[in-house]
Amino acid sequence: MNERAKEAVRADPVIDRSSGITAAGRLVVLAFGLVGLAIGFALIERQRAEPLVLGLLAVLAVIGVAGLFAAAIGLIRFASRGQRFDITRNFLDTKKDGVVITDSANRILYANRAYADLIGVSEARDVRAVDRVFADQSAAAEAIHRISKGLRDGVAGEEEVRMPGPLSGAGETGMDAHWYRIEARPLAPGGASKSLVAWTVADISGERARQETVFQELQHAIDYLDHAPVGFFSAEPDGRIVYVNATLAEWLGMDIARFEAGSLTLADMVRGDSIALLNGVLSEPGRSRTDIIDLDLVKRDGRSLPVRLLHRVPVTADGAPGATRTIVLNRSPGEETSEASEALRASEVRFARFFNSAPIAIAAIGRDGFIGRRNAEFIKLFGVGVDDGAGKKRKLVDLVAESDRETIAAALESVTRGSTEIPPIDVSLTGDGERGARFYINPVADGGDDEEAVVVNAIDITQQRVLEQQFAQSQKMETVGKLAGGIAHDFNNVLTAIIGFSDLLLANHRPSDPSFQDIMNIKQNANRAAGLVRQLLAFSRRQTLRPQVLQLSDLLSDITILLTRLLGENVKLEVVHGRDVWPIKADLNQLEQVIINLAVNGRDAMPAGGTMTIRTSNLPAAEVSRFSYRPLPAADYVLLEVEDTGTGMAQEVQERIFEPFFSTKEVGKGTGLGLSTVYGIVKQTGAHIFLDSEVGKGTTFRVFIPRYVPAEGEIAPAAAAAQPEIADLTGTANILLVEDEEAVRAFAARALTSRGYQVYEASSGIEALDVMEEAGGKIDLVVSDVVMPELDGPSLLRELRKTRPELKIIFVSGYAEEAFRKNLPEGESFRFLPKPFSLKELAIAVKETLGR
Repeated sequence: MNERAKEAVRADPVIDRSSGITAAGRLVVLAFGLVGLAIGFALIERQRAEPLVLGLLAVLAVIGVAGLFAAAIGLIRFASRGQRFDITRNFLDTKKDGVVITDSANRILYANRAYADLIGVSEARDVRAVDRVFADQSAAAEAIHRISKGLRDGVAGEEEVRMPGPLSGAGETGMDAHWYRIEARPLAPGGASKSLVAWTVADISGERARQETVFQELQHAIDYLDHAPVGFFSAEPDGRIVYVNATLAEWLGMDIARFEAGSLTLADMVRGDSIALLNGVLSEPGRSRTDIIDLDLVKRDGRSLPVRLLHRVPVTADGAPGATRTIVLNRSPGEETSEASEALRASEVRFARFFNSAPIAIAAIGRDGFIGRRNAEFIKLFGVGVDDGAGKKRKLVDLVAESDRETIAAALESVTRGSTEIPPIDVSLTGDGERGARFYINPVADGGDDEEAVVVNAIDITQQRVLEQQFAQSQKMETVGKLAGGIAHDFNNVLTAIIGFSDLLLANHRPSDPSFQDIMNIKQNANRAAGLVRQLLAFSRRQTLRPQVLQLSDLLSDITILLTRLLGENVKLEVVHGRDVWPIKADLNQLEQVIINLAVNGRDAMPAGGTMTIRTSNLPAAEVSRFSYRPLPAADYVLLEVEDTGTGMAQEVQERIFEPFFSTKEVGKGTGLGLSTVYGIVKQTGAHIFLDSEVGKGTTFRVFIPRYVPAEGEIAPAAAAAQPEIADLTGTANILLVEDEEAVRAFAARALTSRGYQVYEASSGIEALDVMEEAGGKIDLVVSDVVMPELDGPSLLRELRKTRPELKIIFVSGYAEEAFRKNLPEGESFRFLPKPFSLKELAIAVKETLGR
């Protein structure tokens, strides 16, 4: 193409059919208007036409004026649009990349000069569409096909294709390959019924050449790095190793040809807890300095490789840590030739191994309080807080809770002034306040320098604190339980006398007597007091339980109606039964009491109404860990949950919620024994109870009841069948009554005598043996207290069995049966009657034991 042709091509678009039809139409309208207007005025002026003709000519003149006016407006609009189009066309003409606009039939509407130059044409008739230009090469044709397929769906496309030579000389031999980037984007101009497509074709051969040059240089750099005399690796922030050079691979016994990026992690390559030294650096945001770290790597054969790392973590544009750049220096024997340097190296390696494998946290602290060198355990204990976000060192006081900082600062100052007697300091760590540490602060023996003037050893005491709190709580509950149990025992003796003598008085008074109702009130209040005492015994775990195999879902179904009535109309009860819930072994009545007490407690926490949800489910041992409660051993449990939507409880209330007589209710509206009773029953059953509560949202109690699994050949104990009531409670047997409490003994003796029995009394076990000897074998039954001075009930039984092995005995006590059964010979048979008991209960027990 000659210079004049090139200049012509640069001056105007090769093809521009975008607005010719519109312009021609507007010119026709304009011409028609002018002609019509001229003819009309000429004929009217000569006045040769008839009136009808004149009318027609007038209409023609009006049409001519209207056409002229429309044409004028159209020309103005066209001029404005043409101006905008000229700007767009001029912009496209100045682009270095070839641009082609095609319609839906792939006809070219516009092509700029750069496109003509690119494909090597000078005449408009020679310009071809993009798909035809690249049709000669199969790879390029496939790329065009993919773009065209996307365009049919209205999706823009981009491909890079390789041609054997420039498009202007495609097919010529001996030419270098060229790369082209092809882009296509659908256009939807206003009023267009079908989309147009804008194609852009750019020659990127130079860009590709630069990329290949950079790649080759990178290959040379990698080859150089692979054979460098030092090891090198790079790891992502999550610990995945993405590059290892050949030198390091050889040291570790790895096959570099089989290494794949991400197939190894730092944990695979670093021995023991030393991984914390690298993880701490990887996790610290904003870091950009080099750390020197001495540690051991792990060879493929399991042996250690002592190394020194020059470890750097670059920072990305958003401030996040990037992939590490880590140089590895081999510190194995023989790597340094000097005898002195070899001894120094060996000493440094031994120290690094001791330092980083120590089970306690160790750090050097400067005179200014800043943290210097620290071992792996120190980083594990204090996390990534050793450095701040800007990569600056932190002070030791920054790692502890604000309430303990003054103590630590004073201790550091004292040590730097020469003090050597600093006692251990227990502190809370920053964060949630639950973690704690014990600091041992000592000066450096040789005086050290400003950066390492103090050595701090720290141990994690978080678990110790938890255990101490649990032990203290357990001791407190145990102490309160013993106190409650002792009080309950003494009260039971008093209540037995009150209830018993009330029965004797009632037996001698008719209901019509004035004193009868007073005596009934005395007995009723005594029974009420007996109920409170039973709750104290439940809390102290000294009540008698009658365990049996139960299905918790069946128990809940049986008491649902009772619970609905107890909760009232304002509280909605939802019972959710788990599927195939395991059996448990517990006292039916006591477990019912647990559920009722928890439900009533939840009801009282919802004065304005709410929802009470009771759920049962199986909890396998493997899933126990999802609960953070302590202590909760891993075992199979049946989980009972009682959840309310009430007011919730503050933390200080939760800590005391199971204590007897502790209540948040108003005076007179609760005894404070409901939840303490629950606690005692649950613990005596061998279960566990915990709660979660949030003020304003509600409370959830969770009872973990051990799953019952019968031993091989074991017959599960079932509920005892109800015995028919005995009508005749009189008898003629000889009974020895042994009781150290005089009031109880007097009541029981009168009660039995009134039923026809011959009663022998004794106030102690020693006296009972004397009475037995004096009676000469006439005694048929012994009714004995358990706790007595000199000789208690179980000891008395053992003495009596020596001469009367068949003698029947009834033990009465304010404590639970299990409290003394362990002191009896295995298989010993006896009847147990808990205090307080009434006259009728005593008579029934004696009648059933004698069997006559």
